[in-house]
Amino acid sequence: MEMNTVVKAPIGHKQFCRDNAWACPDEQTEPVVVRLDEARWQELIDINAEVNRRVRPMTDEDLFGVAERWTYPVEGYGDCEEYVLEKQRILEEAGWPRSALLITVAKDVKNSGHAVLTVRTDHGDVILDNQIEAVLPWYSTPYRYIKRQSASSPVIWTGISDTRVTTVSSVSN
Repeated sequence: MEMNTVVKAPIGHKQFCRDNAWACPDEQTEPVVVRLDEARWQELIDINAEVNRRVRPMTDEDLFGVAERWTYPVEGYGDCEEYVLEKQRILEEAGWPRSALLITVAKDVKNSGHAVLTVRTDHGDVILDNQIEAVLPWYSTPYRYIKRQSASSPVIWTGISDTRVTTVSSVSN
């Protein structure tokens, strides 16, 4: 993914960091790209599938009575951000470096805001998602990427220059 300039963090992430300061250290780290071997690849697939099975979809409005709230899954429910935060937490506990596990905001196929987890690897950035079961390279997903956490700090966000053509239409003669 081509990164642009520093941008504002999503409002939900700011709220999440206020509620979970331990998860958002305001420090600079050296970015790490994970060497992706067969075991690491399988771990990504397994964790993505496990969280997607365990967490049941529910909007923030239905769960919390507010339009946007980022937190870890509450009693097994959540929207895309809860899936992302849970996957990030589990991978960190499994020894993956935080700087390689970046919350990423995109527009989905309905042009709605959507969050996914980008994992930075020596084979390129791959996406863990709750809408698509497969772990895919970022450019193979149907999303338009907007911004993501900086690899050097979890509280800094960077704009993404995603100029790919992701929609194809046809015109009848």
